[in-house]
Amino acid sequence: METTLHQQLKRCYARSEQETEVAVGRYRIDAVRDDELIEVQCASLSAIRDKCRDLLDRHSLRVVKPVILRTRIAKAKRTNGPVTSRRMSPKRGSVLDLFEDLIYFSRVFPNPNLTIEVPLVHVEQLRVPSKKRRRRWKKDYRVQDVKLESIEDTIEIREPAELFALIDMPDDCEEFNTQDIATATDRPRWVAQQIAYVLRKTGAIEATGRTRTGIRYRRAG
Repeated sequence: METTLHQQLKRCYARSEQETEVAVGRYRIDAVRDDELIEVQCASLSAIRDKCRDLLDRHSLRVVKPVILRTRIAKAKRTNGPVTSRRMSPKRGSVLDLFEDLIYFSRVFPNPNLTIEVPLVHVEQLRVPSKKRRRRWKKDYRVQDVKLESIEDTIEIREPAELFALIDMPDDCEEFNTQDIATATDRPRWVAQQIAYVLRKTGAIEATGRTRTGIRYRRAG
């Protein structure tokens, strides 16, 4: 089901209702602005990977992939019931969360016809009790809706070098491994390995060799 967040972002990029939900060939596109197709994807990028690859053969495409920085949790006792409480989630997101999705999109990006736009957003997530009985370690709620509260910033990515810039490696670091990426990003090494995979597959970095500490990389080009 389409969330309110998806609808709100779609309207942000379309100049009128007539520019939303436009049929292009066998696809329905979220928005069309001039000659550019715009797809808003709040869920995994893997769901639109094949669609994007097909569209990019003939069209300029902007994929809008929001990253949630902060979440306000609202609770209701029943579906479509009044909100009974609100609180801020202690969890914080980061633009680096994008790399987890790009694992499934590395065969699409880069492409000269593709722009990935990343709105860094604050949202409200509405939770209601789950209809099914769940085991103790399962969540006892389901998310009814997600709404946009604000957009803190927006990042555009067209080239692999712009993707590499997100990890903020020191300028004097000519070669590095995944532990260096983990240090630069303040992430566990397994996350740094995901980041390195995406950067390598998209052509942002290249392997130079292997040592006891793992594969060594450098900026491509």
